[in-house]
Amino acid sequence: MTAGEGFVAPARPGPSPPPGVPAGSTPAMEPVRPAAASRRRLLLPLLLLGVSGFFQSHAVEVDIKDASNATCLYANWMMRFLIIYESNTSDYKTTTLNLSSSVTHNGSVCGNDTQAALVAVQFGEGHSWSINFTKTNETFQGDLVTFTYNTNDTAVFPDAKRKGPVSVVVKDPAHPVQLNNVYVCHNGDFIEAENVTQVFWNITLQPFVQNGTVSKKESRCRADTPTSAPTVLPTTANVTTASTTTLSPAPTTPPKPVENPDTGNYSLKSGNKTCLLATVGLQLNVSQDKPLLININPKTTIADGACGNTTATLKLNDGNSTLISFTFVVKNTSASVQKFYLKEVNVTLLNRLNGSVISSADNHNFSKWDAFLGSSYMCRKEQTLDISEDIQVHTFNLRIQPFLVEANKFATAQECSLDDDSILIPIVVGAALAVLIAIIVVAYIIGRRKSYAGYQTL
Repeated sequence: MTAGEGFVAPARPGPSPPPGVPAGSTPAMEPVRPAAASRRRLLLPLLLLGVSGFFQSHAVEVDIKDASNATCLYANWMMRFLIIYESNTSDYKTTTLNLSSSVTHNGSVCGNDTQAALVAVQFGEGHSWSINFTKTNETFQGDLVTFTYNTNDTAVFPDAKRKGPVSVVVKDPAHPVQLNNVYVCHNGDFIEAENVTQVFWNITLQPFVQNGTVSKKESRCRADTPTSAPTVLPTTANVTTASTTTLSPAPTTPPKPVENPDTGNYSLKSGNKTCLLATVGLQLNVSQDKPLLININPKTTIADGACGNTTATLKLNDGNSTLISFTFVVKNTSASVQKFYLKEVNVTLLNRLNGSVISSADNHNFSKWDAFLGSSYMCRKEQTLDISEDIQVHTFNLRIQPFLVEANKFATAQECSLDDDSILIPIVVGAALAVLIAIIVVAYIIGRRKSYAGYQTL
């Protein structure tokens, strides 16, 4: 810490926890990769059960002071990490890493007009997490998120093949926040990179605090301001009460739908310009312990993501219980012709009460929904995307344009073969002709037999 002193106050435990002690080592960082650089499959049915005492997590409050002992940076949040690691038997396992009750914040700094603010925490057996913030005259924004986990921690990685600290560095995907406002987000959010999913909730944050007082003006995340009644994760104070209900599957297993899902309209903007348009009805087919159909409700679903010249990602968050992301890329089919197509889909099911991951799956080898760049792709009929052995995504009334959107409208659509009625016309005509010929042949045979029988009588 370069300016003054601060403290970290662990809050009451929430439902989920491996205890640990403060850590210290800082390894060399790996190259920065996109937040959605690598996706993977996580199957954590135990999280649904909410086994008491096994999945505990602690909220952390960081209050950094400047040289005059005034607050210059304040943060209070909860987070947990889902990590895939290679075991001694060369297979891959999933583990959950949570904040322990003992957390330090060595290296956190206030920041100023020329230096980035930094929140850095250390916990457990050599684990650490940090995020730095930059500012303009009007806004502040997260820049790099750095997470380091130590596979020497045998309580979390009992049979890790690779020993030592591993670091993942990603760009913070959050939008800029008005300077002198406090950022608040009760609903969960997540960042995926490498073999790690970072899940955050109950966030209260303000870097570059003015006059030592945290602002009363709030900037809410999009997930906290849905169009219908919000689904809010429990606060730190009532987590213990909420944990008594985690044995019930009600929060995470909605009733089986009897109808197709409603069609939602989603869009992304880059600045003031719409860069992605999507219209689709979504249904999940989850078959772990028993088959389960989940309809995505457009009224409670928040769209987020990022646009680019050759890559675009649409992330949909339905009430903080279902997260689906679609990644599109551009390919060159010839020297002058470019097409886009769906390349990756990731599905994560969360526990509404505490943000824990029940199940997650991904498939980054798709080559579907392709259309010429500058046009849109349309398929009104039902399609099925196989994400894993246990999870499928069904789409209805789909229309998507992830690149080159003009005037906030879809371009001319290229339709899927399922919608091409011109194929059915010759099939129907051919079938009708075949039936007609069969009738004529049968009538002819019957007529011949009657004539032959008449001659025999004479």
